[in-house]
Amino acid sequence: MSTQDLRFTQSHEWLKMEGAEALIGLTDYAQGELGDIVFVELPAVGTHVDAGDVLTTVESVKSVSEIYAPVAGEVMDVNVALDDNPDLINSAPYAEGWMVRLRVDDASSVDSLMTADDYEEHTKG
Repeated sequence: MSTQDLRFTQSHEWLKMEGAEALIGLTDYAQGELGDIVFVELPAVGTHVDAGDVLTTVESVKSVSEIYAPVAGEVMDVNVALDDNPDLINSAPYAEGWMVRLRVDDASSVDSLMTADDYEEHTKG
């Protein structure tokens, strides 16, 4: 997956729109900063979150980090493969390491997120 198709948050989540739903995960930059991810606590399907709410948590060898919802919506699916293989976030953060599929309340809210170029500038600071 090309990162040019993604939107990003300042707190290092990525989002890829697929129709009215969005795949959400942790950026390559963030997984690199966290180190080896050893556990992911995924939300329950059907949970509604607002933008900025804690969506999930990840535990790495260094720390426990909260992952925030980039936009408001309902959790439609979670990546259960992460239960047995949380390191997929490290090895394939933009592919098999996705975390949550969210039905987005307002697709126009995605426009407020950073583009790939904006995010690259953000992580240089």
